[in-house]
Amino acid sequence: MQDFDPQLLKSLYKPASSSHKGENGKVMVIGGSKLFHAAFLWPLSVASRIVDMVFYCSTEENNHLVQQAKEEFRNGIIVPRGKIDDYVTEAESILIGPGMPREEGIEEGDDDTGKLTEELLRKYPDKKWVIDGGSLQTIDPQILLSLKTMPILTPHKREFETLFHTKYEILDTKYLSELAKKYNCVILLKGEEDIVTSPDQQVRITGGNAGMTKGGTGDVLAGLVVGLFAKNDAFTSACAASYINKKAGESLEKKMGIYFNSSDLAAEIPIVMKDLLS
Repeated sequence: MQDFDPQLLKSLYKPASSSHKGENGKVMVIGGSKLFHAAFLWPLSVASRIVDMVFYCSTEENNHLVQQAKEEFRNGIIVPRGKIDDYVTEAESILIGPGMPREEGIEEGDDDTGKLTEELLRKYPDKKWVIDGGSLQTIDPQILLSLKTMPILTPHKREFETLFHTKYEILDTKYLSELAKKYNCVILLKGEEDIVTSPDQQVRITGGNAGMTKGGTGDVLAGLVVGLFAKNDAFTSACAASYINKKAGESLEKKMGIYFNSSDLAAEIPIVMKDLLS
């Protein structure tokens, strides 16, 4: 397995100076629950700095929280559940799952995460999906076979075990490749070293630090993935997002040690991207 080559960053889409609003990517984020109020704010913060427009859809309470935080989310539209289809069709890439509950965590007013996720995947198989968090823990992986466009899965250890009904301890890189081929997906397996696997490629991404174990850093990464995915292919988006995310963590360590949080990480990403992509 090869290490990630930062030269791949040069292939990322860059908006033309003559482009207009709406031409440089539209993203939708579907997430949040009564228990996890902040999980959606981090991907919104990151994605809205990469693409022209972000649509956000959550529970009524969380939609209200985003409305209150509009000074942090100027380039987005809050979408009620009843209008989700109108904006899914417009979005180029869609993130589903951050902060959404597992079956045992559903409260009154929450979504049935697995049901909603599978319904949307079946209904919109041509969309570019990033599947994260609660969605990874509640769907049947067979649903991935219905997709016509390669999705990106972003599991950590426990989510990987739950989704694929296997033990992380027996994981090897060959098995990861077999899963990516079987389900025609890109797997961004998060850990001390991230491993990004497509049906025909696999790389290891090192870096980061212990400060990145904080709650919410995975949501930051998911927002970066979906933002890049709007205008790039699945493998490139997953690799670049993992690398940029880790470099942002390293940049923060130089400033404040490992004593940073997910909001710090989200704010650092565009600064690091400027240096890496210029």
